[in-house]
Amino acid sequence: MDITTVRSYRVARTRDDLVLGAGEVVLAGGTWLMSEPQPQATGFVDLTGMGWTPLEIDADGLRIAATCTIAELVAFARDAPADWTAAAMIPDAANALLASFKIWNTATVGGNVCRAFAAGAMVSLCVALDAVAEVWGPAGDRELAVADLVTGNGTTSLGPGEVLRGIRLPSHALRACAALRKIALAEHGRSGAVVTGRVDPNGASVFTITAATLRPTVLRFDAVPTAAALAAAVRDAPAYYSDPLGSADWRRGVSEALAEDIRRELA
Repeated sequence: MDITTVRSYRVARTRDDLVLGAGEVVLAGGTWLMSEPQPQATGFVDLTGMGWTPLEIDADGLRIAATCTIAELVAFARDAPADWTAAAMIPDAANALLASFKIWNTATVGGNVCRAFAAGAMVSLCVALDAVAEVWGPAGDRELAVADLVTGNGTTSLGPGEVLRGIRLPSHALRACAALRKIALAEHGRSGAVVTGRVDPNGASVFTITAATLRPTVLRFDAVPTAAALAAAVRDAPAYYSDPLGSADWRRGVSEALAEDIRRELA
């Protein structure tokens, strides 16, 4: 779509370039920005000129640059370290995104997280693996869980002038046994519920619900829970919502069924 209000475009190459003027918005892949009118935007500031390395492995896990494309992340999953068993979930998460593989080559991981849609597939992946967001801001840098960064359907805790620099996936989560399930009312429709589960090397388990709830839901257990305990936790999760793609009761019910399917697999 032509964004007719935009009058300026500049490429950010240093942190100083990330200071936004009136009407300027940050651009990464731009797949959402270019999908509908942006009447408030008069200028784009392109993050891709920052030259951030898309993916970096270190002793603590994996660092994903905000500008890393979904295609780059999916390609990495094919050759991830052998003991990072949870990396097999990355393509599943990408396929939960309502976008073709062509969009993957432009859409960025950071952009999907910052857009914070309930059905954002990279939000599902990051929350499932205890991802930590690295945020640059005019008042200083900070880190917080991606589960806390996303505050609602399309809202985040990012303040004025703050930019997502990267996302860290910890090694303990990457070494977990993990699974993802999704469901939609239409075969190729937007996800109505995305449920993930993982069992860490220490035996603790984590189940997450996204798409079905307005903000990510994270359920933690000391071990793989019983069917009854997991079902109760899923049913009691807050913020199930209704829209034309599914009612709150349907989302709650399918989330419970998907979680039990994952629980049996992991057990």
